[in-house]
Amino acid sequence: MESAAAREARGAEAPRPPAPPPSPSEPPPAPRARPRLVFRTQLAHGSPTGKIEGFTNVRELYAKIAEAFGIAPTEILFCTLNSHKVDMQKLLGGQIGLEDFIFAHVRGETKEVEVTKTEDALGLTITDNGAGYAFIKRIKEGSIINRIEAVCVGDSIEAINDHSIVGCRHYEVAKMLRELPKSQPFTLRLVQPKRAFDMIGQRSRSSKCPMEAKVTSGRETLRLRSGGAATVEEVPSEFEEEASRRVDDLLESYMGIRDPELASTMVETSKKTTSVQEFARHLDSVLGEFAFPDEFVVEVWAAIGEAREACG
Repeated sequence: MESAAAREARGAEAPRPPAPPPSPSEPPPAPRARPRLVFRTQLAHGSPTGKIEGFTNVRELYAKIAEAFGIAPTEILFCTLNSHKVDMQKLLGGQIGLEDFIFAHVRGETKEVEVTKTEDALGLTITDNGAGYAFIKRIKEGSIINRIEAVCVGDSIEAINDHSIVGCRHYEVAKMLRELPKSQPFTLRLVQPKRAFDMIGQRSRSSKCPMEAKVTSGRETLRLRSGGAATVEEVPSEFEEEASRRVDDLLESYMGIRDPELASTMVETSKKTTSVQEFARHLDSVLGEFAFPDEFVVEVWAAIGEAREACG
């Protein structure tokens, strides 16, 4: 049996020295180098192919395209992906597939039309390019605007009754049009995209289609954000696409705008919340300038929940 003295002697032994540090001959692995993201681009009405890189948001994208072709960034009305046509289903929003081809639609002819508002709704759906221009994304069949042949999908709205709206967001323009008094004529100054020969005469009234197309290649896209740097992300999941489509439909019905990037931001916000009240508070902090009414927020929350159930 071990004596108390022996135990004390064993306890007094010197502690073991610490393990030696890793050999300097084995440095930690270097982080993977981020590949250069280079995109091909053309002017939609016809041009040589240019290459652009190093942009983090839509304004910087337009500046890069303008630099490539020797034009002013303000000449660009909007961009489409993988099609030179004025195709609103191919409209560049907040995401670009890493192999997408970007077509820039520039200012063409200016025209003025007089409109008399005989109904509450004009039949227009407005979106914007994220850089100061609001333009027509849809024209409802049988509407007031549908009966005016000079007005086309893709036309940028430059002024209402000679009041310039350049720099206004889509929801602000839609609100101005809603608030115009009935039975009084007003004037729209429009700028149509410059068109190639094979596009002349195209009107594209565009009835409501079941899905907002999101053209991507591979499994990654470049996500452009209005604030902060662009990021390379996985292609949105089935739930994210379906929820964003439903929210975009609600934006159109409530506010007269289409904005896939705004819809996507609202879906992202919902993931961080567990109740409609918490969702409303988060929307106020992230998108307070829109001042969404309570009933709209409730419908958005419900639509996102329905999308989640539908996608399993």
